[in-house]
Amino acid sequence: MAALIHIENLSRHYGDHCAVAGIGFDLQPGEVLGFLGPNGAGKSTTMQIISGVLAPSSGSVQLNGFDLQEQPVKAKRGLGYLPEVPPLYLEMRVDEYLRYCARLHRVGAPETDRAVAQAKERCGLNPMGSRVIRNLSKGYQQRVGIAQAIIHSPRTIILDEPTSGLDPNQVREIRQLIRGLAEECGILLSTHMLPEVQSLCDRVLILHRGRLVYAGPVSRQQRNRVLVTLAEDADTGYLATLPDVLRVEALNPLQYCLTLNETHRPGDIAEAIVRRGGRLCELRTDQDDLERIFTQVTLGEQIQ
Repeated sequence: MAALIHIENLSRHYGDHCAVAGIGFDLQPGEVLGFLGPNGAGKSTTMQIISGVLAPSSGSVQLNGFDLQEQPVKAKRGLGYLPEVPPLYLEMRVDEYLRYCARLHRVGAPETDRAVAQAKERCGLNPMGSRVIRNLSKGYQQRVGIAQAIIHSPRTIILDEPTSGLDPNQVREIRQLIRGLAEECGILLSTHMLPEVQSLCDRVLILHRGRLVYAGPVSRQQRNRVLVTLAEDADTGYLATLPDVLRVEALNPLQYCLTLNETHRPGDIAEAIVRRGGRLCELRTDQDDLERIFTQVTLGEQIQ
């Protein structure tokens, strides 16, 4: 299966400063690829190059089989891009703006109304069509930004920090939207939030000081594990009998890793522990592997 994005030896220099240094990777159809890194790692620069906003100093980018420098129009025809700051015209109404974006993407006049309606439906914008964008909440403005990125039904979508600055409810809604889009497209998702990668991505790339320092899968097992910290070393045999618990691993006398089934709800686990007399200090999703890898590669340590 041909890659939607194929990057080889990509570099970008600003004078003596190397922002991106010889990176390479692929994005496959139906894949959500997480792009992680500390601030200044080169994530946004890489995305701007892939989207054609910024020229590379060296290396090649292929989108849907077309070389971005040699055939830029064909290469970008199947690409949707949401930069970190959505490219919104705040004085326009939502429908007006989306029709304008459809024309920019060369959606034919007979298809424009259908394209706008479909993008609004997918992004939960149906009640907002006549609203001025400036008057929308940040969460809805972000939805409009995503709608403009998918207005032309691209095969490849680039999202740069799509949940930045949103409240927890808005983050959950945008994540649900991204999951839906991933059923039909390949998505390159730039973020510095580990829970976002854990929740959405199939693979992760970690960039540090312009270099690709790690590439690997996101463990599905981690999504069904929680870390439980208790206040005292007491009888904890009951943990294995709690609803939805498949396995209990003691990390130390006060901390345990619980492997749960697919239908688990962390709140139910916490309630059950308290009901059994446990003094619960903390219950959180186990993201140790990804956190450990990120910390080690960005601090220059060797992964064990």
